[in-house]
Amino acid sequence: MTLDTQSSVMVVDDEPGIRAALKANFLRHGWQVEAASGVREAIRNLEHRDFDLVVTDIRMPDGSGMEVMRAARMSSPATAVILLTAYGSVPDAVNAMRDGALDYLIKPIPFDQLQATAAQVMERARQLPAVEAATAGDIVGHSQLLLRAIQRARAAAATGADVLIEAESGTGKELLARYIHDASDRARKPFVAVNCAAVPETLLESELFGHGRGAFTGAVAQRPGKFESADGGTILLDEIGEMPLNLQPKLLRALQEREFERLGEGRPVRVDIRVIATTNVSLAEMVERGQFRADLYYRLNVIPLSLPPLRERRDDIPTLARHFAEQFASQMRLGVPRLTPEFVNRLQTHHWPGNVRELANFMRRVIALSGTLDIDEHCFETEFQGVTSRPRTAPATDAAAATAAVPGMPIRELERQHLENTLALTDGNRTHAAAMLGISLRTLRNKIREYGLPPRRYA
Repeated sequence: MTLDTQSSVMVVDDEPGIRAALKANFLRHGWQVEAASGVREAIRNLEHRDFDLVVTDIRMPDGSGMEVMRAARMSSPATAVILLTAYGSVPDAVNAMRDGALDYLIKPIPFDQLQATAAQVMERARQLPAVEAATAGDIVGHSQLLLRAIQRARAAAATGADVLIEAESGTGKELLARYIHDASDRARKPFVAVNCAAVPETLLESELFGHGRGAFTGAVAQRPGKFESADGGTILLDEIGEMPLNLQPKLLRALQEREFERLGEGRPVRVDIRVIATTNVSLAEMVERGQFRADLYYRLNVIPLSLPPLRERRDDIPTLARHFAEQFASQMRLGVPRLTPEFVNRLQTHHWPGNVRELANFMRRVIALSGTLDIDEHCFETEFQGVTSRPRTAPATDAAAATAAVPGMPIRELERQHLENTLALTDGNRTHAAAMLGISLRTLRNKIREYGLPPRRYA
C-alpha cells in the first residue's frame, strides 16, 4: 500500500531487529514513522504528538502494549491500533479487541499482510469520527459497541416508530432518546420527558394526561399533561417498568389511538407524538411475573434498542474521563487537568456498576477534591478510600464496602447506613440509588421516611 498522503505510525517493540524491520517497511510504503523501544518511550511520544496508527508488541519488559493502546486512544480517539504478539491466544485476542484494538496479528508477520491490515484498520478508523460526530456532542465514545447502538438509533429515528430502550442504569438511555428525537423530522418540536418512577402513583395519571377543573381537590383550573405538551414531538417515558398496573390500560389506549381523556373530563384529546420508553429492567421478565401487561410491552417494543454497559466498552473510559475532567474543571474555573496513564489504567480496570453516571460522579469528586491538576494513581486510591477494583456480582457493592459492619451492630442500623451511603454515592439521586440497591423508587422513598433521613437532601 502506497499512501496518497502521508500518514503517521509509531512502531513499538523491545527487540531492535524487529523494530528496525517494521520501521523500514512502513517507510518504504510512504508512512511517517517513529519508533519506540518500550512502553515508557511510547507513552512519552504520545504526550508530544498524535499518530494515525500505532503498531505495538504486547509483551515488553517495561509493561504491556495494552498500556500503549490505552494511552494512544486517550490522546486521540481516532488513532488505529494493531497489536503484535508471539504469544497468540484466544483470551489475548478477545481482551485486545474488547479494549479497543482494531486488529491483532501473531508474529512472525509477513510485511504484505501487515500493510494490508494497516490499510483496513485505517479505513475503519476514518469511519469512526464521522459516526461519533452524529452523536450531537452528547454521547461520548468511539467503541464499536457504542457506535453500532448509535447507528441503529439513527436508523430508528428515520422511521417515526415507537422505541423501547432497555439498558442498565447510568448508560445514557435519555441521551440516546434525545439523539433519536434530534435526528428525526420532529426535531423542531417538543421533547418531553417523564420519569415514571419519580412521580407518585396517585399523581401519575394527571401528570401524563392532564386534568380538568374540579377533577380533584385543588384542581382549580384545567391543566394539560405531558402527552399534550409533547404534541407534534416526542415523549420519553423514562423507567416505564415503574408504571402502575392499574394505569397501564389507559397508557395502552393512548399509545394505540394517540388519544386520551384528561382526568375528570369525558372529551377525548388527540395528539401526534412519538413515544420512546426506557427501562433498566427486562420488561419481558416482568411480563412473565405478571408485573407488566404483555399487550403494552408488545406495543412499546416496536423498535428495541440497547446501550452497552461501561464494562463492555472500556476503551471509551479514557475519552469519557478526559471529557468529564475538562468539563468539571471548566465549571470550577480550574486549569486543564492531566490524567496520568496509571490513573487511566485504574479507571479501565474498575468495574463501574453505576456505568457512565458513576464515572462522571467520580471524576467530579476527583477534580473537586484532589487539589492538583496532575491526576495520578494516588488520586484514584484516595477517592476510592483504598477499595481495590474487582469484579462484583451485586450492583451496590461500592456502597456496601463503605458501610463498616461493627460486630453486634443491629441489622436495622446496618441497613440505614447502607442506604445512606448509597444515596451519598449517587449525590442524593433517588432513582439511581434505587437502581444500585435493586429496589423500586417507592420502596426507597419509604425507607428514607422509615429511617428519618432528610427528605429534601434526597429529592
